[in-house]
Amino acid sequence: MIPAPSGATRLHVIVGDPIAQVRSPAGVSAAFAARGHDGILVPVQVAPGDLPDFLSVAARLKNLDGIVVTIPHKFACYQACTSATDRAHFLRTVNLMRRRADGSWHGDMVDGLGFVGAARAKGIDPGGMRALLVGAGGAGSAIALALVEAGVGELAIHDSMAERRDALIGRLNGLGKAPVRTGTMDPAGFDFVANATPAGMKDGDPLPVDVARLAPAAYCGCVITRPQVSPFIAAARKIGCVTGTGTDMYQQHQSIMVDFLLGAEAG
Repeated sequence: MIPAPSGATRLHVIVGDPIAQVRSPAGVSAAFAARGHDGILVPVQVAPGDLPDFLSVAARLKNLDGIVVTIPHKFACYQACTSATDRAHFLRTVNLMRRRADGSWHGDMVDGLGFVGAARAKGIDPGGMRALLVGAGGAGSAIALALVEAGVGELAIHDSMAERRDALIGRLNGLGKAPVRTGTMDPAGFDFVANATPAGMKDGDPLPVDVARLAPAAYCGCVITRPQVSPFIAAARKIGCVTGTGTDMYQQHQSIMVDFLLGAEAG
């Protein structure tokens, strides 16, 4: 049970637009309580145009210790961090911000760890697989890096914004690990298919890939948490694919998030 907040309760917020779909507040608040920390996580909906004002105010709130970042603010919030982990610097995006003693923000990006962790929890090792990733935004960038670091044999990335897609491909190829190239919406021939776009959050959204071209043996993962089973995941399950939902992803990285927010992460 989450204790009732008091005047001494330390505050963390999750910021996004939209925000109703997030599942973090209850889980993170409960994790704080389980660790004996008097803190809560609350949702805050902030439009992109209002983000600079929000961050300016946040920096002056004396009891605000951390920020969890969701769509569409992950790249902008990286710019607000004066320090960050190596992976956040590489990706130029964050989904976590922790206040330092001097009042500045320290950032990290752990979406990729959660996504790959969800696949492994289903018995899927991405090592050696041909992977297709749809979406090169904040979460997609992190998933791409995690897949390369997990040892995929090849990674193809599809995104409607060619400039950010190509920039990500260039950075990943610079690591000298798995070959990374431009992909399409055709998943034929891929063992691992990842949706890192919001496609499926709204009724009538197009599917991120041509599901008729999925192989039944392919693993399909999705970042969407609401609906809990996205249309893409539902279609993949009908074909017989092993799947991972956005909730599966969140469950894998909740402890990593809490470690970071409380300053207990390794490295």
